[in-house]
Amino acid sequence: MNSYKVKGIIFDMDNTILRSKINFSAMKAEISQYLLDNRLLHENFPVNDHTTSTIIEHVQRSEHWDIHLQEILWDIAKKHELMGMSGADLEPGAREILLELHGKFKMVILTNNSYTAAMSALLNHRINPFFETVIGREQMKFMKPAPDGVYAILNKYPNHSADDWISVGDAWIDGKASQDAGVKFISYQGDIDRMRSKGVIPIASIDDLAQLASYIRRV
Repeated sequence: MNSYKVKGIIFDMDNTILRSKINFSAMKAEISQYLLDNRLLHENFPVNDHTTSTIIEHVQRSEHWDIHLQEILWDIAKKHELMGMSGADLEPGAREILLELHGKFKMVILTNNSYTAAMSALLNHRINPFFETVIGREQMKFMKPAPDGVYAILNKYPNHSADDWISVGDAWIDGKASQDAGVKFISYQGDIDRMRSKGVIPIASIDDLAQLASYIRRV
């Protein structure tokens, strides 16, 4: 394997590997409006305080959730994801850091996007060979900020403990999912004040993906 303590890296995709053009506000608005129109959310539900994933998690934990509703919401989300990934570029330095790290670490994508949309983006940029595993929302019960996706990765690699992994992402939901599963988190161009307000304390904050290699050596 390698001489580093870290054995695996969990990457978020949107705005971490891929410079996303997904209109997350429009996605959240359409999903929340559907739920409100169908009385699946209370009219006083604080939509502005939530992300799309936490709105969906709220409904998943209710008596309204079933496979039909899941398919409707997944289709709405996938529509926005595929539109947003059309023509999207890689984050600056993404290909270079993946080349540098490839073969030294197990590298995994963990995204709230659909598996189909994620693979479409990775294939389009020809970076899919860098990743051993891609976990989309279909592979987890609850999306980030819940830790289910991280646990799915840990279960897939039983010879490695949570301490053998680090996670890299731009949003507090990435950090919360990682921390709650016991995985150390590095913020990439994240809003640190926002993260701290959500109880997320990154072990490092980087503005350039090229900095990642040096931080891994220190962990």
